[in-house]
Amino acid sequence: MTDHHVMPGHHGAGDDHVYLTLSEAGPELDGEARWAYGTGFSDPLLGVDTTVPEGLDGADLAAYCLMLGDDALVLAQRLTEWCTRAPELEEEVALANLGLDLLGQARLLLTRAGQADGTGRGEDELAYWREEHEFRNVRLVEAPNGDFAHSVARLLLFATARKALYELLAGHPDPVLAAVAARGVLELAYHQEYATAWTLRLGDGTPYSAARMQAGLDAVWPLLDELFTPHPVELRIGADPSALREPVLRTLAAVLAEAGLTVPEARPLAFVGGRAGRDGVHTEALGPLLAEFQVVARAHPGATW
Repeated sequence: MTDHHVMPGHHGAGDDHVYLTLSEAGPELDGEARWAYGTGFSDPLLGVDTTVPEGLDGADLAAYCLMLGDDALVLAQRLTEWCTRAPELEEEVALANLGLDLLGQARLLLTRAGQADGTGRGEDELAYWREEHEFRNVRLVEAPNGDFAHSVARLLLFATARKALYELLAGHPDPVLAAVAARGVLELAYHQEYATAWTLRLGDGTPYSAARMQAGLDAVWPLLDELFTPHPVELRIGADPSALREPVLRTLAAVLAEAGLTVPEARPLAFVGGRAGRDGVHTEALGPLLAEFQVVARAHPGATW
């Protein structure tokens, strides 16, 4: 992990209780955020009171956690596809680390989804044993990587929007969701910083690098609007993403202006019959990604190592 991720008391794989790690975490992690920390444990929510708070519907909470968890899981897979393919070794390691951050968020959110809906499904079952139409991620995260600038553009859009959302969710009535969000803000701030730095570097570089960066933005911009289009579940859970549209767009516009790039005027990618990723309607890119991601688990059901 890069230095920004190395926290006091970090435990390696095999820690089975998250509190073992948190007991040694530094003072910068307080309150509910303290337990949403690290990934070296087999049960992300072991010892945590997972009772659904009064006033929240368990099915809605589960559906919402599945949406956020699938966003993180699928983008984590896309980022790790850069291993052995990034333009520089340092960027290869950095992108893999960003993917690990998102994978950690996905583990907690998928586990919470399986508890809140009463099925008891674990993170592995939800990750490996659902079909394409059962995934609830937005289409932005499943789009192919494209070139490096294309992936930087996608990361800039996603990290900026998701950080804004998690800042709101850090005060959510569900303590599990609030803790995941509180911890995730710290990680996404770095993701946004990383993507912003590369956007400025490429946009303010040579005419060729600026053209490639602009092309990447043009390609992913139509997928941005879905992050701000509220789904009925999001409204019922008290997390209307449409409120984030203007502040996120202002932030992105400021970055692009500094980089000498143009805010794309492309229209949002159309929904299909009023349905999109949150309803299980995806692009043709998700199927091959899931096939590769799930192949080992499905070839060896129940295997452990």
